[in-house]
Amino acid sequence: MKKFTIAIGSDHAGFAYKEKIKAQLLADGHMVRDFGTTSEATCDYPDFIRPVAEAVARGEFERGIVLGGSGNGEAIVANRVRGVRCGLCWNEQVAIWNRSHNDGNVLSLGQRTIPEELALKIVRTWLDTPFEGGRHLARIQKIDN
Repeated sequence: MKKFTIAIGSDHAGFAYKEKIKAQLLADGHMVRDFGTTSEATCDYPDFIRPVAEAVARGEFERGIVLGGSGNGEAIVANRVRGVRCGLCWNEQVAIWNRSHNDGNVLSLGQRTIPEELALKIVRTWLDTPFEGGRHLARIQKIDN
């Protein structure tokens, strides 16, 4: 398994999974920077998600993972940053497509929508899946242009 530099962030509703995912990533040998939040105290997700997306877009991190209650708002915020291709994934197959077809560089997960064990599997699957290139490359270039 390739080791990545990963930026991670969540709001209060994704905090518990963020902590579990961060522990798994570190145990797997990845370099991780946690952009917050630091507790389950109510907060505004853009304050933590946008810095993750910006760091990935600047090339400081190879991948990003963002979490919230549903993951929808987090994906919206991340995708507002040019150069980010964030996908909301709710199962392993969607994570495979996000990477293989869309060259996703940020993963969004909803803590209130999927079990913890599945979230951990999605992260590993997403990290292990390469971009296919080929017919998908022109589409990615259209997105980026």
